[in-house]
Amino acid sequence: MRVVTISATYGTAGSLIGPAVAERLGVPFVDRAIPSAVAEELGCSLEEALAHDDRAEHGLGRLLSGAVRLPTVTFGGIDMYVPGALPHAPEDFVHRTERILRETARVRGGVFLGRAGAMVLAGHPGALHVRLDAPLRRRVLQTATLGDLGEREARRLIEDNDRARAAYVRHFYRADPADPCLYHLVIDSTSIPVPTCVELITTAAAALS
Repeated sequence: MRVVTISATYGTAGSLIGPAVAERLGVPFVDRAIPSAVAEELGCSLEEALAHDDRAEHGLGRLLSGAVRLPTVTFGGIDMYVPGALPHAPEDFVHRTERILRETARVRGGVFLGRAGAMVLAGHPGALHVRLDAPLRRRVLQTATLGDLGEREARRLIEDNDRARAAYVRHFYRADPADPCLYHLVIDSTSIPVPTCVELITTAAAALS
């Protein structure tokens, strides 16, 4: 089964490239199904699973990067963290996510976007690990164009997402997601057209399998 992990900074078209690669390889694109599977395993709501997912808009990475406040109460004018305010520990969600990634890769193969896939599936035979990245300025322009946003709003969106996703990987894997040594292939998908990126990745995946 062919396995591809894609680590994509915001504004590099990972959500377009990932499904296209999966279609070319004839394997599932594994992204939105992960929080649902984690919620089912833990017996919690989808909203709680999404709150601990690194791809979600308000996921755990935002909390780790300081963009979201921890659950607190005010006592004597001081905000204090409330242990156990969240029903499940973050590690529970991360461990379930890892298990789902490994099991899916083993049974069906797939293209996995985010969730530290290059680290979780580092030992999977024949897996191709890809990083999509580009200079901030080009990512801002691409995000503004595709999302019909102003450049200031696009920059804020990118910087918030970069901090959150990096915080998730650093916290749980003690790694820098921008480290090129984690990947077989690093592509600037703001300079190289999306169809060409898809072709490069599928060709590399076929060569490794």
